[in-house]
Amino acid sequence: MRWLLAILVLLLLTSQYRLWVGEGSLAEVTRLKRQLTQQQEKNAALARENRQLLREVRSLKEGTDGVEAKARYDLGLIKDGETLFIFLDPEEGKE
Repeated sequence: MRWLLAILVLLLLTSQYRLWVGEGSLAEVTRLKRQLTQQQEKNAALARENRQLLREVRSLKEGTDGVEAKARYDLGLIKDGETLFIFLDPEEGKE
């Protein structure tokens, strides 16, 4: 009878070890769920960025308006007859 009790206790401890510490344990499942959430957030941010870039590519392919807007924004280009005004923030230089 004692050997049966010892075997049962040993089986209980073995199964509990795997539940708490081993592969597929509760701690590992929790860690993997947290990683999954973080990865899903990164994927969503990258998907938003991809959609924005796709809109920009389509705009540049469709006509000159997109190219002109990009040149004006990125390079500061102006048309003939236009005047460029640059306003500086006086608070920026005081830091």
